Amino acid sequence: MGEKPFVVLLAEDNQDDIVATQRAWKKNNIANPLYIVNDGEECLDYLHQRGKYADPASAPHPGILLLDIKMPKMDGLAVLKHVREDEGLHRLPVIILTTSKAEEDRAKGYDLHVNAYIQKPVGFNNFSEAVKAINLFWELVELPEWSNGHK
Repeated sequence: MGEKPFVVLLAEDNQDDIVATQRAWKKNNIANPLYIVNDGEECLDYLHQRGKYADPASAPHPGILLLDIKMPKMDGLAVLKHVREDEGLHRLPVIILTTSKAEEDRAKGYDLHVNAYIQKPVGFNNFSEAVKAINLFWELVELPEWSNGHK
């Protein structure tokens, strides 16, 4: 993804989906480091480098956030709302990657300015191809500088 590999943060609570993402990363030789958080509150802790992520080395600024909707503690749409309202995070590209087929979820995601809404394809090969397509797209895109100076 891009000239210089940047961190991709995956917010996902389903262990099977985490393993599938890691396998797809490896299968597609994606150079970008993948960091994983398991719920919405942990995602915000990572993004704000607080709690167990207070050491910047444990939570490098991501270039993209892959965000599930259905997560414990705080759902993905609440995380997205927070990201878009936060002056230091609002430019972070966010892709919702979810099993939700609900039109309401998709509409709310776009109302909150998600960059893309992707339904997780069924089956590993289909999922791997989707991850590959996401990677290819972001290799072509010029990412914005974060308002706090990070990319």
